[in-house]
Amino acid sequence: MSRIGKMPVLLPKGVETTEVEGTLNVKGPKGSLTMEFHPDMKIVIEDDELRVERPSDQKEHRALHGLTRSLIQNMVTGVTDGFTKTLEIIGVGYRADPKASGITLNLGYSHSIDYLPDNGITLECPNQTTIVVQGIDKQKVGQAAAEIRSFRPPEPYKGKGIRYQGEQVRRKAGKTAGAGA
Repeated sequence: MSRIGKMPVLLPKGVETTEVEGTLNVKGPKGSLTMEFHPDMKIVIEDDELRVERPSDQKEHRALHGLTRSLIQNMVTGVTDGFTKTLEIIGVGYRADPKASGITLNLGYSHSIDYLPDNGITLECPNQTTIVVQGIDKQKVGQAAAEIRSFRPPEPYKGKGIRYQGEQVRRKAGKTAGAGA
């Protein structure tokens, strides 16, 4: 048995789940999410928990067992608590300005970058060097944060750029004065 797949998903109060023909709907206080799962996986909904069962011990079924359970757990966590990623902007003159529908980034290019997030994603700028990405879908939150980071990834010499909060950037030593050839 998969260590992750055999654990039940606990459903907190206020979370409703329905399963219809290979589609799972999860509704909670922050919103609702829908996911289509593999037809071989069987989802058993009991009182306040949900279990994923697999038909055999084939390699594909073992892999899908844990994956399906993890995706369902992320859906339940998303509709109850939500997900957050925080980005830090480091560099002289680099900043983010909130707009009505997204953010404008000034990252040392000759132009500013306007970023509009997908539906269900909210962007906040508590200050000019911090961006907070929030939403109920873990995959969309991570994708939005990765797209923002890709506009100016941290460079290894001075560490300037956009990084995740707490990310360690591997630094390199710059060139040294020539020793005379």
